[in-house]
Amino acid sequence: MTEEPPRLAWGMWKRFLAAMLTIVVLTCAGTATALLLEFDDAVNAFNRFGNKLDPEVTEVLDGVDPGDPQTILVLGSDRRYADRKMGIKPRSDTIILVRLDPSKDATAVLSVPRDLKVSYRGPNGVYSDKINAAYSIGGPKATINKIKQLMKSTDGEPFQIHHVVNINFGAFSKAVERLGCFYVDVDRRYFNDNRPPFASDTNYATIDIKPGYQKLCGQDSLDFVRFRHLDTDIVRGARQQHYLSLAKDQTGVGKLFSDKDRLLELFGRYTDTDIRSTGAILRLLKLAYESSRDPLRRIKFRADLGTEFVTIGRGELQKVKDEFLTAEASEGASGPTKPRASRPKRKKRRSSQVPGLADAKVAGEDQAVILSPKMPFPVYYARLMKKGGRYWDGYNRSAPRSYGIYDEDKKLHRAYRMVVESPGLGEYYGIQGTAWKDAPILASPSDERRVGGRKLLLFRDGGRLRMVAWKTEKAAYWVSNTLLRSLTNQQMLAIARSLTRVGRSG
Repeated sequence: MTEEPPRLAWGMWKRFLAAMLTIVVLTCAGTATALLLEFDDAVNAFNRFGNKLDPEVTEVLDGVDPGDPQTILVLGSDRRYADRKMGIKPRSDTIILVRLDPSKDATAVLSVPRDLKVSYRGPNGVYSDKINAAYSIGGPKATINKIKQLMKSTDGEPFQIHHVVNINFGAFSKAVERLGCFYVDVDRRYFNDNRPPFASDTNYATIDIKPGYQKLCGQDSLDFVRFRHLDTDIVRGARQQHYLSLAKDQTGVGKLFSDKDRLLELFGRYTDTDIRSTGAILRLLKLAYESSRDPLRRIKFRADLGTEFVTIGRGELQKVKDEFLTAEASEGASGPTKPRASRPKRKKRRSSQVPGLADAKVAGEDQAVILSPKMPFPVYYARLMKKGGRYWDGYNRSAPRSYGIYDEDKKLHRAYRMVVESPGLGEYYGIQGTAWKDAPILASPSDERRVGGRKLLLFRDGGRLRMVAWKTEKAAYWVSNTLLRSLTNQQMLAIARSLTRVGRSG
């Protein structure tokens, strides 16, 4: 495999960024209010550039009464320049369902794996292929039909899709400039270099992003969201939704309002959508306003990973549909992972009282001893670890990581990150410490709980804890769950409670 050319790299970034722009604009608090105040401008922006879908697409979309919930399908297709020259039709690279329902306490977002195995009917009968092949068969219309067929419940109840947004592939670099950079909690080191002495066996695209909470801009953001090697399609989708959720939280009302004309122009220029009539735009904007205060809730796609396809049973698919329509928190982790390659057995660690965890005091303290001389604040480490886990060395490059973060005012804050490789391909969780006590990631916790003299800040992703944090006089500390939220709430709380200052016994 050869490294993808810059043109394709920007194309993938445009697709994801366009999808992100669509969801952020529709769900950020206050944005819809600003649009409603200048409704004529909004309508003009949607219609100014004449980017319209084939009229036949509207035939497979469902009507919706004013005030009723709406489901929006966001598509992005994989149009390579070489494929166009050879006459190869594009496939959909991004398939995201968004549910706006103000009667619920969240806006549901569901990523459908592009490698999902579905059935098609051809000249020679029924055959199996990936769901993203529907786009090459009949574009957005065929994809809508396939999604509706897939999500149809076991009792025959139809699944409705009210609008579709199809991402164009013009130059979208201006959207990068408009949306700017975002602080992201990076779970581990992402590294590949095709040049000696670090040349890899496979010539994947180059990337070098170190672990820890940090600001990602331009190329680094692109590299992070498009990374798809050494893990799975499910993990990649979770990584993109992780980035999307953090970006939405950091896209303030003031920024969107002050730049709304340009953002609406970008939306109109680089998307094809059925949302064109004055009535449809008005209904959607009102619904977005009513739903804008709700957080995004990631819905787990309960799939099984195979060597070529992602598969799902009818019973599990029914649960996915029910959770999406009700915006209910999914139970368990966000998706399955493939097992890691086996490694030599180690000496068995003494089990903790929490199922699935083991004693890791020695390994954790070893990490803390390395960090302590580099930090102007106390270093805390975890005395418990996921069974089968290990502290990750970041491809043999100076782990744990000590570094600095610049805030919005260009002030430097010291920070550290310990990375634990958890069982399962692409599964990593982290222990973070930083002198930046009011970092954006620490804003608006879901809940608070006092345990052992500490006030723990709890941040939830549906039913699972995505992060548990606490603050001292000098610093803030947190435990970040894996991208698939594979650590249980009990395990997250136990690991957070086990955080111990280096040099102390407990």
